[in-house]
Amino acid sequence: MEVNNLAPQELWNNFSQLNSIPRASKKEEQVIAFMLDFGHGLGLETKKDPIGNVVIKKPATKGMENRKTVVLQSHLDMVHQKNGDTDFDFDRQGIDMFIEGDWVKAKGTTLGADNGIGVAAIMGLLASTTIEHPALEAMFTIDEETGMTGAMQLDPANFTGSILLNLDTEEDDELTIGCAGGIDTNTSYTYPEQPVTTDSVAYEIAVKGLTGGHSGMDIHKGRGNANKLINRVLYGALKSVAIELCSLDGGSLRNAIPREAKATIALPVEQQASLLSFFDTFTAVLKEEYQTIEPSLSITLTEVALPAKMMGKADLVKILNAIYTLPNGVFRMSPDIDNLVEASTNLARVVVKAGEFTTQSLQRSSVESTKDDVANAVAAAFANIGCSIVQQGDYPGWKPNPDSDILRLMVKLYQENFDKEPHVNACHAGLECGILGAHFPGMDMISFGPTIHGAHSPDERVQISSVQKFWRYLLSVLKEIPVKD
Repeated sequence: MEVNNLAPQELWNNFSQLNSIPRASKKEEQVIAFMLDFGHGLGLETKKDPIGNVVIKKPATKGMENRKTVVLQSHLDMVHQKNGDTDFDFDRQGIDMFIEGDWVKAKGTTLGADNGIGVAAIMGLLASTTIEHPALEAMFTIDEETGMTGAMQLDPANFTGSILLNLDTEEDDELTIGCAGGIDTNTSYTYPEQPVTTDSVAYEIAVKGLTGGHSGMDIHKGRGNANKLINRVLYGALKSVAIELCSLDGGSLRNAIPREAKATIALPVEQQASLLSFFDTFTAVLKEEYQTIEPSLSITLTEVALPAKMMGKADLVKILNAIYTLPNGVFRMSPDIDNLVEASTNLARVVVKAGEFTTQSLQRSSVESTKDDVANAVAAAFANIGCSIVQQGDYPGWKPNPDSDILRLMVKLYQENFDKEPHVNACHAGLECGILGAHFPGMDMISFGPTIHGAHSPDERVQISSVQKFWRYLLSVLKEIPVKD
């Protein structure tokens, strides 16, 4: 069966069309045009705001005109990430999807279910002639994954609704009423390149096979960070071998736990045996550490052509020490909400190339003071070696409101539909609701969605039966939206 023939067909067909369009963050021109054509094709009020968000409005169905107006919100962009051995051009190709049991997956790339399923669900509602609903205002934001600039620069004058349903939660039994804020810490350090020592041999160290995942939702799972792991290998090797670092390239996206990293090193020919002995012993230790959580971890050493340039030893020691001391992972658990990560940091990107050492990391917290604390800790580690530091993209968290009217309604409807209690919680991801709440003081907001696993990685997959459950639940909520005050 093809994906577009799955039930509910009005959702999956839209998802299939959406996934045929490249839509990387900051490269949303094609998907914006697609959404504008979609809205105009339905004869609905449709517009693009100055930053690029798309707004489509649909009047209430007959008999629902006195209900509160609902804002339906999802983001248009998706994380573009692929396995190292996958030949795929995200700028020109549509996602290659397939069905495996109860799951829809992609071949070697991210799937785009985050947040494409939410977008497709809203499109299905806008196109329907049979579904009962109040007046709808669809808010399709851009650039959620790399800065939330769409939400930040959104024009609130385009909306009149008093209830906002964000369709970007990734477990179908969860109702999310709060989220973390975040800030990016980017660093750079210029070093003088030196000629590689004569009578040297070069090797590439490659870390592969890690699970990766979302740097917010998966940060507490203890998964390996390729940048931290390769730094451990280099740090350990330098203690017994006169290695010289020629280049380093680790990680990919700012909001993904790094899955792969590689470094090219040089060393005197006569020390090859010492390097090989260290490597075999130390990588066995790392694999044992991670055998439960990262069974596919691969760390290889391959002889390569000798580069011409390297980093001097003093600078090498500086950067290895900085990365080693850098906090990574959970920084603080919430003292108020069980099992909620309050603050975290993820070293997403490390590059050493052509005389420049750069890093990208993302700090998250649901509390502003601890967001500042973890961001300061990261900045301090790099300031100690003289890096230039830029902290940007600061966005607020979303403070939970357990007395929310829409929450009470949705808990009741979940119990009626599925004969059990939903999990009401806050999440450690950076949902746009924190920013939107600042635009719309008093807006009653909630986030929910189908079950999506492995977001931000090529293991991303969405559960078919869960999408059906989510669709049924969404329709029941819209049917029961209360009357206007």
